[in-house]
Amino acid sequence: MPNPYDCITDFIFVETEVFAADVILVPGANHPQLMERASCLYKNGMAPYILPSEGYKPHVGTSEWEYLRNIGITNGVPNEVILREDVAQHTLENARFSLEVLQSKDIKYEKVIIVCKAGHSRRALLCYQEAFPKNTNFMVSPVEDRFGITKENWFTTEVGISRDMTEVEKIGRYFGGFIPKWVGR
Repeated sequence: MPNPYDCITDFIFVETEVFAADVILVPGANHPQLMERASCLYKNGMAPYILPSEGYKPHVGTSEWEYLRNIGITNGVPNEVILREDVAQHTLENARFSLEVLQSKDIKYEKVIIVCKAGHSRRALLCYQEAFPKNTNFMVSPVEDRFGITKENWFTTEVGISRDMTEVEKIGRYFGGFIPKWVGR
């Protein structure tokens, strides 16, 4: 018999197989694991560009874009393949503004890899699905964040429970108003 919280695990944590793509998107956060994974995917030939996204955050002292870019460069990614989006302040803006960057540079986005924190993967995917054209193929490559939260252990610690239940709440706040629009697609 499954655990009562298994449905939350299945809902929050998204991971797909990853194939070659047009770009790797990284919704901002000050978790180095994000850009380390994106750098590894880039170096393995999975996409020609990485687009980290997020503006200035006081706790970082700079934009999260710059923070992530510096980690990419340290990990051997050429500066010229790291695209810039340093205005967004939340995940839905990460998606919307990233699309604008790709369109302005005439970069394809038919196949996209999203690198995000594991506990953020459902909300990140939904945000990018909302902002990007319906025919975009998204792949999700989640990373364990600095709190060590995974789909196997989130329910075992107070921080894991708190962070993932906050994700459930945020998804409701972010997307409740979009459902009528999605139904009409």
